[in-house]
Amino acid sequence: MRTRIKFCGLTRAEDVRVATAVGADALGFIFAAGSPRCLDLARLDALIAAAPIFVTPVALFRDNDAAEVAAVLARSPRLVAQFHGDESPAFCAAFARPWLKAVPMGALPDAALTDFLSTFANAGCAGFVFDSHGGDATGGSGRRFDWSRLPDRVPAPVILAGGLAPETVADAVQRLRPFAVDVSSGIETAPGIKDHAKMRCFADEVFRARTD
Repeated sequence: MRTRIKFCGLTRAEDVRVATAVGADALGFIFAAGSPRCLDLARLDALIAAAPIFVTPVALFRDNDAAEVAAVLARSPRLVAQFHGDESPAFCAAFARPWLKAVPMGALPDAALTDFLSTFANAGCAGFVFDSHGGDATGGSGRRFDWSRLPDRVPAPVILAGGLAPETVADAVQRLRPFAVDVSSGIETAPGIKDHAKMRCFADEVFRARTD
């Protein structure tokens, strides 16, 4: 299975162009209040315009209200939604778009994982982003969760996030064979400012790992 690549927290058109040139399958644009990578709608329009067809733009939300989510998704029919907060399954499914749900591995105990995954899968979740957030960790913190906690069976594609970097992603792909890997801070020089050399190296490591 081919492991896909999602670069998240993009804020500049030049980073979008490099991301697509090195082989990214998806681009993450953040609309979570308080994030240093948070965008406004005008910036989103420019970034989507820089993304070629067949590359998927993803809008990331964290407990935004329904009007905010709808306003962002209305900017492009290409946008997929990713919910990174305490949104309910019904809320996530209410926008008539494909959607992803982040799994807060820093807060969710193993005993609750199966119910969490099945509840969101039954509501139509298109994929689960397993990330290290929760507790005292937030998304984009660069922290890694214990990969051994990843369930053997997940009812939707697994997108692995949390602490990935060019130095670690090949091991993640070889060990876990996720549907996709998702990186933000691991390819940055500062929040929202991507390091083009790290982006290329990260993609090269994914390509190498999935052909070994």
